[in-house]
Amino acid sequence: MPEIPGSSRVEITRDEVRHLADLARIDLDDAELDHIAPQLSVILESIASIAEVAAADIPPTSHAIPLTNVFRDDVIVPSLTAEQALSGAPASEQQRFSVPRILGDEQ
Repeated sequence: MPEIPGSSRVEITRDEVRHLADLARIDLDDAELDHIAPQLSVILESIASIAEVAAADIPPTSHAIPLTNVFRDDVIVPSLTAEQALSGAPASEQQRFSVPRILGDEQ
């Protein structure tokens, strides 16, 4: 993949795309090669431009916005008993909700 000196411009050729497609066992026709090669070049140029501004003092990150865990601690709290939960159910069986069968006996 030739790089243009003094520039972050990266070119990827149809032959390189064809080679990658062959390695991935993807069958691409000429129209697809003509369409994909410039797109891959733009992607590589974008990666190169990011690499140019990345400095050693910039920590690696996987997301642009700092994220923190928003889950609460898993604490056991009092809840309904099985009898209380089933008290309003139209039908129950063995401490479980009883629902109509969806599939017939053919399953």
